[in-house]
Amino acid sequence: MNMQRVTRSRSGRLVAAVVLAVAVAIPLGVTGAASAATTLTVAQALAAQDGRTATVTGYVIGQPTATNTVLRSGFTADTAIAIADQAAETGTSRMLYVQVTAAWRSTFGLLGNPSLRGRQVTATGALTAYFSHGGLKNPTAMSLGGGATPSPSPTPTPAPTGTPDVYYAAAAGKTGPALRTALHGIIRVQTKLSYDQVWDALKDTDQDPANPANVILLYSGRSQSKTSNGGGANDWNREHVWAKSHGDFGTATGPGTDVHHLRPEDVSVNSLRGNKDFDAGGGAVAEAPGCYTDADSFEPRDAVKGDVARMILYMAIRYEGGDGWPDLEPNDSVSNGSAPRLGRLSKLLAWNDQDPPDAFEQRRNQRIYERWQGNRNPFVDHPEWARSIWG
Repeated sequence: MNMQRVTRSRSGRLVAAVVLAVAVAIPLGVTGAASAATTLTVAQALAAQDGRTATVTGYVIGQPTATNTVLRSGFTADTAIAIADQAAETGTSRMLYVQVTAAWRSTFGLLGNPSLRGRQVTATGALTAYFSHGGLKNPTAMSLGGGATPSPSPTPTPAPTGTPDVYYAAAAGKTGPALRTALHGIIRVQTKLSYDQVWDALKDTDQDPANPANVILLYSGRSQSKTSNGGGANDWNREHVWAKSHGDFGTATGPGTDVHHLRPEDVSVNSLRGNKDFDAGGGAVAEAPGCYTDADSFEPRDAVKGDVARMILYMAIRYEGGDGWPDLEPNDSVSNGSAPRLGRLSKLLAWNDQDPPDAFEQRRNQRIYERWQGNRNPFVDHPEWARSIWG
């Protein structure tokens, strides 16, 4: 009966009926709501740089400073982040540059929140070029994880206290040689420091928790003024835990400046250790209580035995000989000379078990990751991986 009335109605009433029928069949706003609810990948956002408003999820890679430049450490501002679909992405062409406006800087600016690197974020804004690069500007929502919140949060996100699972995603479930290969691929992506920059890095990474004006010396255990660094008696200098003569890499940018194995130490104790391998026993070291040495080896104090072991194991995984540097590897000898080997492996593995990572070592690892090199020591985060690789 209704259809017959529509048929007999004037054309204006017919059009109104059709519009009403369409409105009933497809409620107003459904199409727009579905579009807003769809979260794009970074790849999809890069392919849609037409000014539309969209929500995008990705992992924070670093701070973009130019079309092809993204800082992964040593951040200089809170105004932009680069995100990607993969946490280990290295190609800027696969990154989306996200503008961080004033409302979001306290929570999402990398200068103030360097621990965001590697974490997943979601942002809503206009898909348009930023730094002459695919970007997202004027965000209206930003959040951690895969879902955006409708308004800025006034409370900064606290730095993570544990290991960022995403950083080691490529190593998940692996053991033995496969784990070693995966870890090398992860930690070799780093910012390289000059030997002069190492001074400033150590003043930060080895700061005394009880006195921010001091650093803790590795072997001596002494808290000493940050400003007393140098070459004089009772000054502290830069100890290469993997002795630089074992592989002859010196202090050129690379293994010779890698802060994961450089530590503050008393000048004379550093000289006494020299390039000796690590082992147990010998005579007591006067200026380093709990340390012992003989003609060919050095034993650190109990509180840092595991630290020393994990630094050596890091160096073996990071420097595999494929980037112009020697292939470093621990062995069970204390007569390695200038070969790229350091021992004694069996003792180092025992020390790793005996002295697990403490708060100081964990903080140090985090600071190197956040502020200096952008990579981590996997054996501080997962000491059990040492036995998985070396047995």
